[in-house]
Amino acid sequence: METNVHYAAVGAFVLALIAAVVMGIIWLSSGFSFQTYSIYELHMQESVTGLNIDSPVEFNGVIVGSVKSIDLDHTNPQMVEVLLNVKSVTPITMGTIATLQTRGITGVTYIALKDKSENLVPLRKKPGELYPVIKTGPSIFTRLDTALSQLSDNLREVTISIRDLLSKENQQHIREILANIQHVTGTLADNNERMNTIIINTEKASQQFIPLINSTTSALHMFQAQTLPATYQLVTNLDNITRSLSEVSAELRQNPSVLIRGIERQPTGPGEAR
Repeated sequence: METNVHYAAVGAFVLALIAAVVMGIIWLSSGFSFQTYSIYELHMQESVTGLNIDSPVEFNGVIVGSVKSIDLDHTNPQMVEVLLNVKSVTPITMGTIATLQTRGITGVTYIALKDKSENLVPLRKKPGELYPVIKTGPSIFTRLDTALSQLSDNLREVTISIRDLLSKENQQHIREILANIQHVTGTLADNNERMNTIIINTEKASQQFIPLINSTTSALHMFQAQTLPATYQLVTNLDNITRSLSEVSAELRQNPSVLIRGIERQPTGPGEAR
């Protein structure tokens, strides 16, 4: 009886030891941490070449999780669904943006999270969603591809414009314009001496007119200094004569006998001398 009890105790101890060893192994493999993780979902609208399961997830350069799964969206083949295991303490908000990044030296592709601080409300899943969906942004390769495509389109438009500008008809017009310019230049060169002669004659004529202008100016000054005062005096005398004639005419209208009798002298008053 005692032997059976001893064997049972030994068996229970061995089982407990095995369970402790398994738990220790699990604990060691988890990195001595009881960190909890949350699952987030991404909808990538570009190629995820190089991204694998367990690829790192970084938030501002700090590793906060890993890629859990990668799959195509069965309702939209152009969309890729990516699930992320992110530490629960990571501040994922409504303003968090996820982009696909590649390290320049190692070539490792990973998910980079960045918060634009536009909306600091914690991200929650919406009705109908299995997990909260983090908004995504274009990767640097997508931006470069877009910029190169736009540059290529602009270069194509410039090429077409240059080709249209240099068409055979426009080339003929350009040749005619150049020929006309050359003809005008030659004509100007041929008439250069004649134009110089005209300019010299114009200068001589202007020099001949200068004394005439000076004499005319002197005559005007003399006329203003001598003739104008005499003219003013004549006008004044005429004005006086006109006034005298007006007075005589008024006297004749009042007393016509003045023409025969003359102007009678008024009698002197008392005390007045003749």
